[in-house]
Amino acid sequence: MDKDKMRAMADRVFRDVAGGMATALAFVGTETGLFRAMAGRGPMSIADVAAASGLEARYVEEWLKGMVSAGYLDYEAAAETFTLPDEHAFLLSSEGTDHFMGGMFAMVPPLLGVAPRVAESFRRGGGVPFADFAPECRHAIDLMNRGNYEHRLVDYWLKQLPEVTARLAAGGRALDVGCGRGYVPLALKKAFPAAECVGVDPDRASIAEARAAAQAAGLTPRFEDVTSDALADTAPFDLISLCDVLHDLPSPLDVLRGLRARLAPEGVLLVIEPRVSDRLEENINPMATMFYGFSTFHCLTQSLAHGGAGLGACLGPTRTQALFSAAGYGSATLLDIKSPTNLFYAVRA
Repeated sequence: MDKDKMRAMADRVFRDVAGGMATALAFVGTETGLFRAMAGRGPMSIADVAAASGLEARYVEEWLKGMVSAGYLDYEAAAETFTLPDEHAFLLSSEGTDHFMGGMFAMVPPLLGVAPRVAESFRRGGGVPFADFAPECRHAIDLMNRGNYEHRLVDYWLKQLPEVTARLAAGGRALDVGCGRGYVPLALKKAFPAAECVGVDPDRASIAEARAAAQAAGLTPRFEDVTSDALADTAPFDLISLCDVLHDLPSPLDVLRGLRARLAPEGVLLVIEPRVSDRLEENINPMATMFYGFSTFHCLTQSLAHGGAGLGACLGPTRTQALFSAAGYGSATLLDIKSPTNLFYAVRA
């Protein structure tokens, strides 16, 4: 055997386990407010961070040292101080913005929580339905996506579809499928108060949280805990959105066909999917690795739990476009939207 190759693999294992530990530490940093406590404060001692965060000093000390080792914090040895650089704080302590990355840390614990059941599904088939994930999974999805929906959906993404925004502004209708906690319908209703905005999701807990969020915001989108095919509303929609949902569906073709029937004559189906290549050799990078992990422990297993298609998160543009064609849509355009994580499709009947 090639000993250099063996040593390189050992180093990779250490790096990957270290990455898992760094993710866990960063999760603690976001959940407890440690990153927020350090943001904009410059060099801080252990006692400073413990006092600013209100947390136990001994835990704070170990966390600080681990985050220095992982490269999240800077350390000044002579003064024994720790600094969260402004550039890091921009990404780690900015919850609610379109550049906050802390939601990705929050996704890992609930996914690892179902990992033993997913491993068993490798042997026996089936999978883990969304209802069996811990409530923290909904929280993590919210953290990952909320800022984008609130700050980019209307002001950037939908500007690529001016004919749709004009109809919504004039009192059109929008439907978000798989709405989760409802931040897409909420953002649409806030931007287009005359529009009728509807969100559907079969997860009752998510819909309850969406309704509570709407009430707190003083907005009036309509939320229903049903699948899109069970929605009694038969009037056509000017905009239907599937935001990071298509690849999760047990029956994606059936859903796409049903949504095509619900589109207004000039309506648009907006589909957002992970940004990956069709070619595996072009997906050998950290982003795709993350997506394959999320897919195995969340997206794929949900679909297979219902005997579904099991598309997985790394569907790629060619297979995505083929689904639109098979569902009978007349055109599907890949929108020119800059995003490191997503691809955007405008699909028309």
